[in-house]
Parts: sequence; structure tokens; C-alpha cells
Amino acid sequence: MKTKLTLLSSALITGLVSTAPNAKEALEFTDVFNFKSAKGTQLSEDGRILSLSATPYRGNAAGQVYSLTSNSLISEVDRGTKPFINKAANWTAFIQVPTLLEKETTKKKNTLKNNLVLVNTETGEQKRFENVKDYALSNDGVWLAYRLDKKADKADNVEKNTKDESEDEDNSAISPDKKDKVYSLVIVNLKNQQSETIDNVFNYSISATNDQLLLSQSYPDGNDNQIKLITLTSFKSEVLIDEPGVIANKIAWHPIEATVAFTLGNYVNEDTRRRNHSLQLWKNEALLTIESTNKEWTIGKTAKLSWSENGERLYFENRPKLAAKVKAKEFVDELSLYDIATIRDQKGLDVWHNKDPEIKPREKQQWNAVNKHLHYEAVYHVNSQKVVQLSTPAMPSVALNTERDTSLLGSSNTPYLEKIMYGGFFADYYAVNINTGKQTPIVTNSPFRPSLSPNGLFAAYFADNQIQLKELANNKVTPVTQAIKATFADDKHDYPSDQPGYGFAGWMSDSSQVLAYSKYDIWAFNVNTNQAKRLTNGKQTNTQYRVIKLDRNQVGFKQDETLLVTAVDLQTKQRGIAKLDLENTTITEVLSGDKRFDIVKKAKKADKYLFTEQSYHQFPDFYQTDLSFLTTQKVTDLNPQTANFAWGEKPELISYKGFDGEDLQGVLIKPDGYKKGDKVPVVVYFYRYMSQRMFDFPKMELNHRPNFPMFTSNGYAIFLPDIRFEIGHPGKSSTQTMINATQKLIDLGIADPNKIGLQGHSWAGYQSAFMITQTDMFKAVVSGAPVSNMTSAYSGIRLKSGLARQFQYETGQSRIGKNLFEAPELYIENSPVFFADKVNTPILIMFGDKDDAVPWHEGVQYYLALRRAGKDATFLQYEGEPHHLKKFPNQVDFSVRMMQYFDHYLKGQPAAKWMIEGEAFISE
Repeated sequence: MKTKLTLLSSALITGLVSTAPNAKEALEFTDVFNFKSAKGTQLSEDGRILSLSATPYRGNAAGQVYSLTSNSLISEVDRGTKPFINKAANWTAFIQVPTLLEKETTKKKNTLKNNLVLVNTETGEQKRFENVKDYALSNDGVWLAYRLDKKADKADNVEKNTKDESEDEDNSAISPDKKDKVYSLVIVNLKNQQSETIDNVFNYSISATNDQLLLSQSYPDGNDNQIKLITLTSFKSEVLIDEPGVIANKIAWHPIEATVAFTLGNYVNEDTRRRNHSLQLWKNEALLTIESTNKEWTIGKTAKLSWSENGERLYFENRPKLAAKVKAKEFVDELSLYDIATIRDQKGLDVWHNKDPEIKPREKQQWNAVNKHLHYEAVYHVNSQKVVQLSTPAMPSVALNTERDTSLLGSSNTPYLEKIMYGGFFADYYAVNINTGKQTPIVTNSPFRPSLSPNGLFAAYFADNQIQLKELANNKVTPVTQAIKATFADDKHDYPSDQPGYGFAGWMSDSSQVLAYSKYDIWAFNVNTNQAKRLTNGKQTNTQYRVIKLDRNQVGFKQDETLLVTAVDLQTKQRGIAKLDLENTTITEVLSGDKRFDIVKKAKKADKYLFTEQSYHQFPDFYQTDLSFLTTQKVTDLNPQTANFAWGEKPELISYKGFDGEDLQGVLIKPDGYKKGDKVPVVVYFYRYMSQRMFDFPKMELNHRPNFPMFTSNGYAIFLPDIRFEIGHPGKSSTQTMINATQKLIDLGIADPNKIGLQGHSWAGYQSAFMITQTDMFKAVVSGAPVSNMTSAYSGIRLKSGLARQFQYETGQSRIGKNLFEAPELYIENSPVFFADKVNTPILIMFGDKDDAVPWHEGVQYYLALRRAGKDATFLQYEGEPHHLKKFPNQVDFSVRMMQYFDHYLKGQPAAKWMIEGEAFISE
């Protein structure tokens, strides 16, 4: 066991920053803990209520309920999380979690229980229910159902569990699955407080009509399992199904009627994957079984159910019946101990074969994440009582949008599973008819996702650097952008792969036009004439327009619709909001200025919008308005303490040249109180493009990157430059770009050339590790999770996805553009480990030893090479951590050490003890 760090003591943390002459001088690490963010934001359908959980980086959250009518906070719930507003918006519910102190000090975490708090949105009054496992709130707010998170009293099941000790074990018992827990269900009338308690409830759901509740009861021996329908007004129950072992795994009520669908299984089969479920529909006081079109198909435990909003279609999942499980032989007697077949059945082995479509780690990852419980999409048309199979093993994926009524976009990457390992992601795409299941091919072997018209007769996709419009009935394909003088292929794409397009905004509802993006503008392409019409004028003003999509299920745009669009000035980085009138193609700016504006939500059934405005100095609080945007009101004020700190100067854009002379920009944030002519220490943080963060409020957390205000309030400048790459030479090209960018700060008289530090993580960790083999410009580098040896990393594995890393080098981020055998010299040229002897810059390398993206021994390789060359290198190995630090103590520890490192090398402060002596391993 390693020695325990004490860096979190308040005395040391306070000592890490300079003492301020007043309260506005400097942020301390503990100040970061108090900054809140809005989690789980909910806007009621009628636009009257806003709910959120104000969650500090470290501390107890507070559930907040705002009236948008009075524009005021009407209630606050201590430790309130996961807000939910019912349809009538008369209640907001919060899960009240234990205190942070309880979470940190309680050894048996399963003894900690959550509470439920309901807030009356008219009065602000709160109702609290203790030990709540889960809950359901009726649409009208009259009924609450919740399960008590506590074990039933032993006396409750005495009869069921009593047996003569002399009896053999009862083999007739039907045991539930280990993870299927039952609890007592409490049903409460919130008007009169009358309640009813029902024991052993596994699953339950309240109807959209507010008068019924379906539940599934399960008992330890399975004999009394049943599916019940409760009439809420009278608490009367009706047993729909009563048979040993029966269970309802998924329940989905019709959105309008008193009709309910549920998947019915039975514990009689202990193999959960091979247990056949059926789809049941309770409608008009009768139970109907919905059969798959293929009798050899069934439904599994994890199958999902969902209704279209009008209730005309019920979407469900099914799959082919699985073959019987082959049972491994076991040692049962003396003879079996020497039986070869039995012995071999105890082996632990994975066979990696060169004809496998996927390598074993990927195969395992996909098995656990996808294929083990893989289902295929089907739909039941209620009116015609017809089932249509939508996806199949040959075409396994369908992009489900329950509101599309003619077709869905289907895809299959099955033919390209091997190609993914080295070439990136590809798929075949289809239009899938919802009414017939017919699959019409759109495009094959495509790295880019097409867009399907609402009527399913047309599709648009990007290929050969053009937008292609395809008429599916006759397979006619037209490159509709070929004659247009505009940029439709992403001109910032510097990868060794096909240029992507800028994407699609959507379609007109009548499928007459597809709306697509060029670099600047939104274009409409007529499917009959192929004529193009530019809807915005972004190119003339260097503004990039993009449609804001607030409703995921919206199928198309109406002819007279007014769309909200973002308007980003690509030079100044200002991000405003405008309205695009489709009828007369006019653009009206509604929110603009030296800030970033974002539309967050729209009330489903009201003219109410939430938006945020932010800058480096302004937290993105919520504002409310309507579509006119004539009146805006600030609603929240989550971090008023920002005004108490010396945050830094207003960010500036700095222009410089890339490695090839391209004009680039970076964001410079000078330290608070900066005076012209001062030469200050600078920490450069980068990845790829960073200048778009010009008006972003900084993330107030401590993790793998610098907390910007921590540095700018403590005498540092922060610089965020854009980086560009040359295919085949990413290391040298990014180094030259970085030198150009940093030299510009020196030339401007802002950066002290002897006090410039560099910090990057992952891809930027690699770049920073490489840069110091080429230049001595930087006086200290902090490199997180860097690849140091491309020859070894090339055939490594991304543990999280199970993918071989080869695609990253041949077609992806690492930008070599050739395989290792074609160009070994490029892999060596771009690998810092081969040039460790050239390094003169102190470097701090950080890795989690469970890194699931970059093999952590890449850091070990570089450290050992630097150590062998006699260089100043320190390696931080965080135990059990993935690619980004997740554990709070480690996040804080690394942030503290990063600051100490830069303070010493860039400010000349005394080195921390660990920097001089290291820390000895001690096993207790």
C-alpha cells in the first residue's frame, strides 16, 4: 500500500496560492468546490415551471423550482437531484440523496437510502417520503406510487417460507433472477392522503389516463406471482395473469387511452437469455398476445417498448430464439478427474483467428455491450393489428423516431467489421418502410450517415466531396452541389480519410426539399428540379448558420415555419441566435454581442424558450423568452460568487500562422490586473481547435486539464491556440504551429520567454511529449496520457471499445496515413521515445493505469527512455484510473501537483518535496 497523500489539507491548499491583498486577488482550490452547474434541467410542457439540481463540484446539491410566471425561485430542496415535472406541472419531484459526509464515511453503501421530495408548484410546499427506491407520478398529479427501499419484515412471508426442516429442499420453487428485487409499493392519493400498500412488487406503471396502475408481483418461491391491474380511485385490483413464475419486465401505457403493453416472461426457465417472453396488450378489457411475424422469433428480457405520440404504433424489440446452451462437463467422480474432455472443458482460452471479423477484445466488448442481448426493431400497427419487422440480422440497426409514419433509416456495419480496425467506421444504409418492412438501399460502404426524407422516397448523402440526392424509386443519383460556388466539404478536415460534409439540417414536411449546410450557409435543394436556394447570407458576413433542433422527434419543417439558428462569426467567434423565416427566407438576429448564446429548451405546448448567455466572466445562467425575443428575463443566478474573484482579463484573439502559412487563431487570457508591457508566465493548453472557446465560461472543476481561472487569477496567462497537422508528419507540423503561436506572444511582449509552460492530455499529451524533442521553447511540460512510441501503439488496443488502434494511424487522429509496413520511418519520425536524448525540458507525465484509450505503458516507455538519457522526468501513475481521472481525490491531487510544477519552473517558487525526492513506496 502506498503512503497516503495529505495534499488535500486546507493548510496546504491555501499555501499553494499567493496571499491576496483583498478578496478579489486569487482563486484557491477550495473555491472551485463551490461552483455549481445545472443538472437534469426540466421545463414543464406548459412553460410555467423550470426545475433543476444546482450541483456543486464538491458538496451537496440543491433541487430548485422556479416559477417562470413570476420569474422567481419558489422552492429549494436540500440534496435534491434528478428533477421531474409531471405533465400537469403541479408537482416537481426530486430524489433526495444522502449527504456527502454520509457517502464518504459510511462503509456499507447499501445502507444509504434515498428519499423522495415533491414540491407543489403553486405553493412551493414540500412533501417528503422516506426510503424510496423508485416512483411514478400520474400525469394529473393526483396519484403517487413508490416502492419502499427496505426489506420486508420477516413476518410478512412466514407462511410462504415455512417448511419442515426434515423435508428435502423444495425443487418446485421458481426463483427470481438475482438482480430482480421486489419491494412494497405504496400508492398515495395526493389530494386526500389516502394510501394503499401492496407487497412484493417488481414492476409497476401508472396509466396516461391517470386512473389505473399495472403491477407485477413476484414472490420468493414464484408460486403466487401475478400481473394485476389496480383501479386507483377505489384501490380495487383485477388479476390479469396468475401463474407460477410469471413476471412483467417492461410496461408501456398507451399515451392517450387506457391501454397497456407489457412483456411477459416466466422464471421457470433459469437461463435469462433463453427465457421466452411474449408481448401482451391489454385493450378493451381483453388481453391480446402480439406475435412476431416469424414464429421462430421471440422477445427477451431486455426488449424495449415505446409508443408513437398518437398511440397508433407500438414499437417493440424481438429476436430469433437462441440455441440451447451447451453445458460444460464437470468433475463428478473419480473417473471424470482423468477424462480429457472434462478436463478441457475447465480451460480458460480465447482463440484469436486471422479470419475473425473482429479481434477478441472488440468481440468481447460488443458481446457484453450489444450482442449478448441483441434485439431487432419491430412495430405493431394498432388499427390494422399488423406486425412489421423493421430490422433483421442482415440489417440490425434502425434509427427509431416514433413520429415518422412512413420510413426509418436503417444501417448495417456487418460487412465492415474488419475494416473498422484499420479504416474507420463504415456502413450500408437503407430506407425501411414502416408499413411493409421493405428495405431499400441508399448507399453502401459509406463513412457518412445519410438523411432520409419524411416520405421515404428520397435520400441525401455526402460522397465524392458533394451532396448527392438520390431518388430511391429509380436509384437516380444527382450531385446537387457540383455547380454551386460554395464549400460543402469540411475544409478543416486534416485527416488521411475522406472529407466529410457539413451535414444536413432536415427536410420540408412534404419531402419537397432537403436543407443542407455549406461552410457558411443553409441551402434548400428541390428534389424534383435539383435546383438550389441559399436561405442565409453567411458567406458575405463570415457567419456560419446552423439550425437549432430542440425536438428530437420532429420529422420535417413546415413551409411557413420560423426556425431558430445559431449564427457564429468565424472570425470573432461570437455566437448569436437568429430566426430564419422559411416562407420568405429572411434572417433576423435576435441575440448577439460579445458572448455566446445557446437555446437550451422549448416548452412542448407553449411559446416559452430557455437560453443561456455566457462569456469567460459570465456563468451561463438560464434566461426565459418567447419566439419574439423582445423581452428576456434572467431566471437563475447559480454562481454569484464569481464576482468575488480576480478572474482574469477579457479574452483576446491572437492571430498567427500555421506550419504551412495558414491563418490561425488562439485565445489569450491575461492574468487579472495585467498592465501593458508586463511579461508574464504563460501556460499553453491545447488539443486541436480551441479558438471557438473565446466566449465560453470555463469549466469550474479540477481534472486532467488546467482550471483556467485558477491560473489567470494567480498571475499566469492562459493561451489556447489552434493547431493544424500535415498528414504523415503530425508531430513536426504541430510543433511548428505551436512555435509560431507561442512566438507571437513573445513578439507581442506578453509572454516571458523563460516562463512558458505547455499542458496537454491524450492527443495533446502526445503532441506536448513530442514537441520538447524538437524545441527548448517551453520551460516545463505536463503531459497527460501521451503515446510515445507509435510503432508499439499502432498495434495496441483501445480497451474501452476493444478496437485495434491501427485505424487511428492509417485514417484517424494520429494522421500517419499509411500502415506500419508501408512507412515505418514515419512511425519512428513521429515517436518522441526515439528522441528522448534531445529533450532539455522538465516533463511531468500522468497516466491512469487502467487507461482504456491509450496503453499506459506508453507513458512508462517515455519515462524510462528519458530516465536512461538522464533527463528531468517524473511519472504520476494513478491507480485504477481510466483515460480521464474519475476519482475526486485523484482529480484534486493532480491539479495541485500541476500547479506546483508550473509554480516552480515558471515562477521560481520552491519545488515541492515530491518534485525533489519523489515518494517512496510503503506497504503496510
